[in-house]
Amino acid sequence: MIIGLTGSIGMGKSTVAQMFADEGVPVFDADAAVHILQGPGGALVKEIEALFPGTTDENGVDRQKLGPAVLGNPDALKKLEALIHPAVGAMRSEFLEQHSSAPMILFDIPLLFEKTGAGGVDHVVVVSAGEEEQRTRVLQRPGMTGGKFENIKSLQMPDHEKRKRADFVIDTSQPLEETRKQVKNTIEKLKASLA
Repeated sequence: MIIGLTGSIGMGKSTVAQMFADEGVPVFDADAAVHILQGPGGALVKEIEALFPGTTDENGVDRQKLGPAVLGNPDALKKLEALIHPAVGAMRSEFLEQHSSAPMILFDIPLLFEKTGAGGVDHVVVVSAGEEEQRTRVLQRPGMTGGKFENIKSLQMPDHEKRKRADFVIDTSQPLEETRKQVKNTIEKLKASLA
């Protein structure tokens, strides 16, 4: 069974993904895959530099330089995504092969609805929190501004829409232990549907 985990920026998706991993569910993190591809010696660094000169160095892609080159520029973003998506897809296929004997695996896909749709996953889990909670969390990130946050949010499907499309919603605006209980409960329901 393939579970797609998604949620807008600042909703606590990484924390929830880690909770699934803690419960023994293999997790493929699309963002982590992108970091590997764009990190030091990453497979996409040379191609990204060719498309967006001056956005890489010995540490790989410099996100502070690449961000302004693509955010707010739909054509540039499409070019970047045309490089990234197939490479991440190949890493995901490899992950599936490695974990083919696991009863369930989780794909952590930030833009599940926006980019790939829910095709290819059996169930969708949406991580959600209140708007104020989201804003507070995101603005605590280094280098984040209100403008950047609004720009990122504008590229993402609204949270209420994601919640409507979800098979399960995990609310992270409560204490961590409550979130952990929701994760365990969701895993139990998913296991029951496998039986």
